[in-house]
Amino acid sequence: MQIQVKCSCGAEKCPEWAIIELQGVVEVQPSFQHSLQNLQIGLLCRPSSQENYTFTVGYHELTGYKVALKKPMVVLKKIKYMDVERQIDEATSSSSCVELDVVGFIRHKILFKTRPTTLISGPQPTVKEKINAEGA
Repeated sequence: MQIQVKCSCGAEKCPEWAIIELQGVVEVQPSFQHSLQNLQIGLLCRPSSQENYTFTVGYHELTGYKVALKKPMVVLKKIKYMDVERQIDEATSSSSCVELDVVGFIRHKILFKTRPTTLISGPQPTVKEKINAEGA
């Protein structure tokens, strides 16, 4: 079987993707376990123009940095379509062709390898005023 790879946007215009590498396990609440598609798990920020990144997940914040991959990766999308020419020649068999479309390139990863810091702060302490016994 021959699989064709094509890039409709041009090599220079393909979007850049990045991999986020975390150490440990990201656990999903049982109520979201069957609907993981389009689930937002956190907020990724890059303060100013530094190479450091912050990733906030719930009440935890991770700090990481950008690392270049040794070998770039390509992100592909599989497209199936029916081959009409083959169906005419071979009327009894239904065949389909597969084509791969280039979606983007991955040249970097953002590595978070330190333990997260907790963002939960305690309640603000209440300031008790001393009552002057002489004025009462």
